[in-house]
Amino acid sequence: MLDTQTLSHGRLDRDQIDRYWQNGFLCPIPILDPEEVRAERAAFEAMEAAWLDNGLPLPLNTYKRINAHCVIPQAHRIAADPRVLDVVEGILGPDILIWSVEYFVKEPGTQAIVSMHQDLTYWGFGAVDHLLTAWIALSPATPASGCMEFVAASHKNPILPHVDTYDDNNLLSRGQEIEVDVAPEDRVAAILQPGQMSLHHGLMIHGSGPNVSDDRRIAVAIRYCTPQIAQQVATRDYAILARGADRTGNFINFTPPRAPFTQESLALYDEIRTAQAAALMDGAEADRKGFYG
Repeated sequence: MLDTQTLSHGRLDRDQIDRYWQNGFLCPIPILDPEEVRAERAAFEAMEAAWLDNGLPLPLNTYKRINAHCVIPQAHRIAADPRVLDVVEGILGPDILIWSVEYFVKEPGTQAIVSMHQDLTYWGFGAVDHLLTAWIALSPATPASGCMEFVAASHKNPILPHVDTYDDNNLLSRGQEIEVDVAPEDRVAAILQPGQMSLHHGLMIHGSGPNVSDDRRIAVAIRYCTPQIAQQVATRDYAILARGADRTGNFINFTPPRAPFTQESLALYDEIRTAQAAALMDGAEADRKGFYG
């Protein structure tokens, strides 16, 4: 088990920053106290119950999994939490954009997995350094519940060849899987207790197994970037400025939702989803684009 990181006044120290850049990940990092994380999980599950059959244009799971911060205020609030941003700033610097937020849920006793992959393969930014994922556990993330597994220092590779499996048990949009065999001994389990966070680089090779525990594995995955990176495949891209300034104009900045699933936020969601699909589903088989495009 990895040692819990001790923050200095809520921030990473030089050694922790160096270890992130050496290994491509850093965890576990304490963020939310037990009472807070219980409240966050309760609020999330109350939202699920309230909106599951409430006439949304798309299935609720789509909104949870793709750009939740566009339509769910809680998702944006967690992503914009100053405590999270203080940690992220140690890696990305003072100018921070929220590019995407998703609720990643594995139900208990199910076979859903995430195959070993690199995030940046399909995001349209190329092999950039200035993007990371902050992954915050709202329930225990353990080997039994299907926690993430990292291949240390694999972020030093370029974007490697992937194959689209379209496996029904794969939680990724295309079942994308890296065409490299990853030995079990090369995998580091990112075990997190509720309220703890991991950071990982966009080129990190990672995945996760099924949830064979008796509890839901619930996490909030937030993708942060700096304004300097730019979309290379789609004609436009969107982000929310979380801290600092955006002086580049590489992203269309938008405001977070005022309430869950407003007509205004649903329209913006469709606009963003359509634009980003040009990158996320680039090269996919035409009859397989329904999940995202």
